[in-house]
Amino acid sequence: MELTPSELTVLGLLVEHPRHGYDLERVIEQRGIRQWTDIGFSSIYYLLTKLEKRGLAQTSEAPAGAKSRRVFHATTAGRQAARRNALALIAEIREVPHPILVGIANLPLISEQEYAEALRARLGQVAARIAVIEETEKAQAPLPVPAREVFSYSLSLLEAERQWLASRVQVPDDRQD
Repeated sequence: MELTPSELTVLGLLVEHPRHGYDLERVIEQRGIRQWTDIGFSSIYYLLTKLEKRGLAQTSEAPAGAKSRRVFHATTAGRQAARRNALALIAEIREVPHPILVGIANLPLISEQEYAEALRARLGQVAARIAVIEETEKAQAPLPVPAREVFSYSLSLLEAERQWLASRVQVPDDRQD
């Protein structure tokens, strides 16, 4: 059974620890999960209900109308599906859209100066994001291994982009006109 990235993220957090919707929101916010998934606050209960209907999560009993107090946990089938899907996402390279590549593919539309300015602006944004992620990681230490690995990988990708941008800004004339 294939899970969407949002479903797997929520299910993985339930495997880590049973949680209610507001607790999921808090963890998603604290760990900066929205920087790499499209889980909105309003979609958390939708995802939980979907996982529950598929038999991947279940709730403990709660008083009627106490939706926010229902604690969800992963079922055995949920743990197995999460494991299979996580392993596939780690092991297999998948195409991921990178909007910057669309912009770069259209370099003939902009001047060399505009390109250099855009790269410098992006470089500043990448540096700022690195600082925010490092602070977020530090503030939550010690982190569970999965969260620590997400921070490590995210920082590595951003650092690689920072290095690429810095080298491009210093060599503005090496593209073909």
